[in-house]
Amino acid sequence: MACGFLVLDKPAGMTSRRAVDRVKRLVRPDKTGHAGTLDPLATGVLVVAVGRATRLMACVQAGPKTYRATFLLGRRSETDDTEIKVEVLEATPDLDDSDIAVALEGFVGEIQQVPPAYSAVKVDGRRAYQLARSGQNVELTARTVNITSIRILGWSSPELDVEIVCSSGTYIRSIGRDLGKRLGCGAVMSRLVRTRVGPFSLEAALRVDAIDPDTLAERMVSPLVAVEDLPRQIATLDQLEEVFHGRRVAWSEATPEDGARVVLVDSESQLAAIGDYRADTAQFAPRHVFLDHSPWQDR
Repeated sequence: MACGFLVLDKPAGMTSRRAVDRVKRLVRPDKTGHAGTLDPLATGVLVVAVGRATRLMACVQAGPKTYRATFLLGRRSETDDTEIKVEVLEATPDLDDSDIAVALEGFVGEIQQVPPAYSAVKVDGRRAYQLARSGQNVELTARTVNITSIRILGWSSPELDVEIVCSSGTYIRSIGRDLGKRLGCGAVMSRLVRTRVGPFSLEAALRVDAIDPDTLAERMVSPLVAVEDLPRQIATLDQLEEVFHGRRVAWSEATPEDGARVVLVDSESQLAAIGDYRADTAQFAPRHVFLDHSPWQDR
């Protein structure tokens, strides 16, 4: 049974679902899932979980994401990008780097952000983009997102290249749209590359057209990577057997806070289980077990 993560480099023009399906066909009947959908316009890191690693998708989603985006200033569109007709408001906005830098500072930190009308956010059970495409007026409420940093990579009017590090749930198109409003000239996103999701980087990504049984096996990343920052303990064979049956075992490593998420690994540092630390009994209480069979079978 396959278990782990595959880091894909999704090309432009392909949906995230289509990219994941390329993996799904090779690993059936194992489950697949992915962290953070990329729009067809966007390229870059798409993390696909296989088998029991799908249980760790929330951990991957919670990690910071890094993007490189290009905004065309002096433009606007209904989708806040260049996928549909773009209206030119100002051919070459006359702005200095300093003007843009000051405006971008206002987006750093915890901010309230309204998603694009053409997004996958649900409104009364339907996707916002479905309502928008049918001509209905879509009003979305603001949500809290966290922008760690925004760095200007280049500015040659009307193109602005930036690098953004942000939390899950952030819409880069919305940053461009709101930056354009703040500068008084409008802006749309013309290019987006996701270069990192948590510990998974674009440099280690596999092209979608290169996926085959051999590359799948070679490039599968251990599920332990998704929880590498959590306290861990190497379990004995007897402890692994107990955890395999869903029972608690003693925790002898450094004492975390009560209820803290902790990890058990086997003697070869392979992920065995994720659970909670119970301070009253100094025990590991399993939540998700990653063992395929009883460890005693290998004796």
